Amino acid sequence: MAARGPDYITPLRRVLIALLALVLLTMFLFWRIDSPRAERARVALIDRFVPSFEWALVPVTRLSQMVAGFQSYSRLYEQNQELRRELQRMTAWKEAAVQLEQENAKLLAQNNVRIDPALTSVTGMVTVDSGTAFRQSLLLNVGARDGIVDGWATMDGLGLVGRISGVGERTSRVLLLTDPSSRVPVTIQPSGQHALLSGDNTPRPVLDFIEGPENVRPGDRVVTSGDGGVFPPGLLVGQVAQGADRRMRLSMAADYGRLEFLRVVRSQPGEVLPDNGSLITQGVVPSAPEQDIDLMPGFNGASPAAPADAADD
Repeated sequence: MAARGPDYITPLRRVLIALLALVLLTMFLFWRIDSPRAERARVALIDRFVPSFEWALVPVTRLSQMVAGFQSYSRLYEQNQELRRELQRMTAWKEAAVQLEQENAKLLAQNNVRIDPALTSVTGMVTVDSGTAFRQSLLLNVGARDGIVDGWATMDGLGLVGRISGVGERTSRVLLLTDPSSRVPVTIQPSGQHALLSGDNTPRPVLDFIEGPENVRPGDRVVTSGDGGVFPPGLLVGQVAQGADRRMRLSMAADYGRLEFLRVVRSQPGEVLPDNGSLITQGVVPSAPEQDIDLMPGFNGASPAAPADAADD
């Protein structure tokens, strides 16, 4: 068996590891020294050696760019798929809206419905949002000079927002449906149940005093009923939703997060009839008084008197 020579690699490896550890420790201590001279030396060292190592950073830079591009591509792909699904849903809603519009026009033509010409609107811009923890209101830049009257309904492009509660010369205040003092009579469709929409300082007002709660389902359409003359009937308010407290609430149709322009709906009060009797006097023949009625002989319940000649015979 051949004799093995002396091992020079193991001691050399140990010496190199010790030198490397010493150099790293020295660099660490040098980098931790808080001194202007040491700072200048560090800056000079970085300027001297770091630019020459740009070739070593190229793979890392390219790899990071590839990862960022792949992540961006993944996000674009997900957004594209989401937009495709939204487009399909919007197409379905468009078809449903066109069918409903055609059906509505057909029903209006068949029933010869006359739309109230006085139900016009004045558009104003929201100037100040003065909502607080105890009052939910807005200010519009239209007022008495524009013909605004206290109590008129205000709507955005989708649904009812509130009512005019204070009119100035150039501005008017809108009391929102979410205000605790707001009470609006509504009708729940298609069941036709009447209810009272009460604001409670939350984004979803409460539906109180529902006539038949068992006939109301989440998603039912809610419109103004016109009871009490507060609002015109048929204005869209929102949909029924069940809150976390198991109470029936309203999901507002109006976008309260982006109230920039509002329409003030002109609504004139209904005609007041002074006497109900005036409705039935026309076209009805008045009955004659009893004393003026001359009953025919023989029809008053008594037998007519016999002629004298017949009695003698």
